[in-house]
Amino acid sequence: MVPVMFLLLIQLIALLNGYGVEARIRQYKWEVKNEFKSPDCYRKMVITINGRTPGPTIRTQQNDTIIVEVTNSLFTENIAIHWHGIRQIGTPWFDGSEGITQCPILPGTTFKYQFVVDRPGTYVYHAHYGMQRDSGLYGSIIVGLPDGESEPFAYDYDRNIILNDWYHNSTTEQAVGLSKVPFQWIGEPQSLLIHGRGRFNCSSLSVPSSDPGLCNTTNPDCSPFRLIVVPGKTYRLRVSSLTSLSALSFQIEGHNLTVVEADGHYVEPFVVQNLFIYSGETYSVLVKADQDPTTNYWITSNIVSRPAPNTLPGQGVLVYYPNHPRRSPPTIPPAAPVWNDSRPRMAQSQAIKARRGYIHIPPAVSDRVIVFLNTQNEINGRRRWSVNNVSFTHPHTPYLIALKHNLTQAFDQNPPPDGYDFLNYDIYERHPNANTTSSNGIYRLNFNSTVDIILQNANTMNPKNSETHPWHLHGHDFWVLGYGEGKFDMFNDPNKYNLVNPIMKNTVPVHPFGWTALRFKADNPGAWSFHCHIESHFFMGMGVVFAEGIEKVGKLPSSIMGCGQTQGL
Repeated sequence: MVPVMFLLLIQLIALLNGYGVEARIRQYKWEVKNEFKSPDCYRKMVITINGRTPGPTIRTQQNDTIIVEVTNSLFTENIAIHWHGIRQIGTPWFDGSEGITQCPILPGTTFKYQFVVDRPGTYVYHAHYGMQRDSGLYGSIIVGLPDGESEPFAYDYDRNIILNDWYHNSTTEQAVGLSKVPFQWIGEPQSLLIHGRGRFNCSSLSVPSSDPGLCNTTNPDCSPFRLIVVPGKTYRLRVSSLTSLSALSFQIEGHNLTVVEADGHYVEPFVVQNLFIYSGETYSVLVKADQDPTTNYWITSNIVSRPAPNTLPGQGVLVYYPNHPRRSPPTIPPAAPVWNDSRPRMAQSQAIKARRGYIHIPPAVSDRVIVFLNTQNEINGRRRWSVNNVSFTHPHTPYLIALKHNLTQAFDQNPPPDGYDFLNYDIYERHPNANTTSSNGIYRLNFNSTVDIILQNANTMNPKNSETHPWHLHGHDFWVLGYGEGKFDMFNDPNKYNLVNPIMKNTVPVHPFGWTALRFKADNPGAWSFHCHIESHFFMGMGVVFAEGIEKVGKLPSSIMGCGQTQGL
């Protein structure tokens, strides 16, 4: 159990830093269990929180303490919940990453997460055990400013929307296929969900079912998402993506979207018609209800960066009050962006800058540069994703505990490589990568050092193919210094870095056959995952772990132990 005095000390430090308002303690009790739901009209077993998916929205304020008591009522599965975007300063053991910061929560047991939300913004929570996020265990975290403070943009109402893709196969079925020889890919999703609601074409089932309830388009579970707006009012839409695989575009027919926040940081405002969003990202956009109020309008999501001809778009309705909520728009849904045109996606990435007056200047130089080559490989006939030809595997003992208690046998003590063969590796060719290995070794970072990460994309096992990878860093925000096409030039590209007004984020895409450059301070004691946020890719080894300042980590709570070599500690 985390000492209460420790959390009170964190709140006191926040007050002394000028926040000057009383922090609150907000408590939640959640029961996680299996239920049959039909979010896209097709019935399957999902994971719910208090009977809901998406789960309850946590609404709180900066410097509040969040206490969530999670009871695992699943019959046969462990769980862990990650608080995505919450840096867990002083509480790295409650990051919620199974195998990295905690042992899993066993069926029939209750676990208490307790942490302080130190920054306002839009965040999410989700399962971080196996591929359970794909089963519906996710939700939103909305952190407001302290009372009396205001944001640099005005709006009348605040709403949140989670975008997702949806598979009919269970995560266990998917995991078995990804692990088998020969390799069995999960395929494209059956549907796209807008805040937990989508529409599958029941007539497309290959084998008609005798069960009329298996796929029923009249099921209220899959009635379209509807957002009711008052004419003339401005809405802040907090849009998050927790897709299992897909990169998405999001649009509202006939309405501009003004981007003002990304991953909890204010953005120099810019206007889009399509918001490109990748798994793990969160944005706030301002939408004014300034169109013809006698009609309703489509809200849509579409897959980009992958061909998915059989996946129906996500569809919702923007309802102008007092129109009837069930009145469909008189038009056909707007056309989707061309799925394989990466230029507008790259342009949006490059357009995201920190807002004037809210710029955090990065250190001018870094102490260490690590280049991560993203490749697809085979190890002993099994398809894997790798970083610098090393495919990540989880240990049985969580890293944070192993490092704090010096359990040197718990994981490989040899660090993975900091780079690859820059001169000779052709990122446009399919490589056998015969020297690929698997490892659970980690990167040890000097505490308070400045680290540059270069994400380098390359060809997959398929000819002339490179995929979009959204990378998420736990425990930190990073500065996005730049994006580029082709192979990163270590001599010239750093001269193009944006050191004036780079946005800070916790999740960022690396585009096909491109690179993305990040910089962060290793100033948060703990063990932190950095991984592709696509469920199947991380499951197949696309991730690393950073350790920093372990000697500064406080006494670990006994509640996170009980697996691997932690038994008996």
